[in-house]
Formats: sequence, C-alpha cells, structure tokens
Amino acid sequence: MSIGHEQIQGMIPHSGTMCLLDEVLDWDAASVRCLSRRYRNAENPLRRPDGTLGTACGIEIAAQAMAVHGRLTAPEDGVPVPGYLVSLRDVRLASPLLDDTKGPLLIEAKLLMGDGSGATYEFAVTSQGTPWLSGRATVLFGAEK
Repeated sequence: MSIGHEQIQGMIPHSGTMCLLDEVLDWDAASVRCLSRRYRNAENPLRRPDGTLGTACGIEIAAQAMAVHGRLTAPEDGVPVPGYLVSLRDVRLASPLLDDTKGPLLIEAKLLMGDGSGATYEFAVTSQGTPWLSGRATVLFGAEK
C-alpha cells in the first residue's frame, strides 16, 4: 500500500516545498522505499542560487525517508519524537549534481540498528537504476516534551 505526498506531510515535520517525498512505495519493520519527483521543482529550497541541485542534497531526501519510516513503525498511540541527523558515514556521491538524473529518485533506507534513543540507517538514492548517492546515517531522538 503506497502513501502519497499529503499523508507524508502529516507524518514528518517537513512541509510545503521542503517535503521532497512524493510517495512511500512500501515499507516493513526494517526498511522503506520512497519516490521523489519534487526534487526537480524549481522552487526546491535546497537549490543553489544558480538553480543547480547538488547531489549531497539527496542526503536530506534520504533523511526524510528515514523520518517517514520512523513514524510508520512507531506505536500508533506514540507521540512523534524529533530526530536529529548527527552522523554520516561512507557517503558516496556519483556526480556533483542531481540535475543530470533522467527520472524520479528511488530512495531506499534500511534500518541497521535502533532503539528509543536513536537509529542508524543505510541509504541509497538511485534514478532508473543509476546510483546517485549512498551511505549510512545516524539519527538521535530528542527528549519528549
């Protein structure tokens, strides 16, 4: 069962043009797969003043997929807890710019470990089978208020 953009905006703190995910394709307890076409929009707030979009901006898109996964796998009656990206490891960028992609981005995030204080994910961003970036990210969860 896929989840659309409007539902995604209700699940994560990113809204308006900053919510760069169009759809959650599928997920389970250990992973999520999302699609982004919005990264191509001219009003994408991550674009540089010259209009280009650096490939490293894909890390933000992958982090949004991780945030969605956290909400999808959290207890239904749980209060959303903010997450803070605190570490990136083994990040590989295939190109300086995402502008050369031919289609939507497929974002895959796999939970490597996690508990109530944080989580570590492995992520990959591809477009039509071409890898654009990959790496590992650690997120720490903020204290509930």
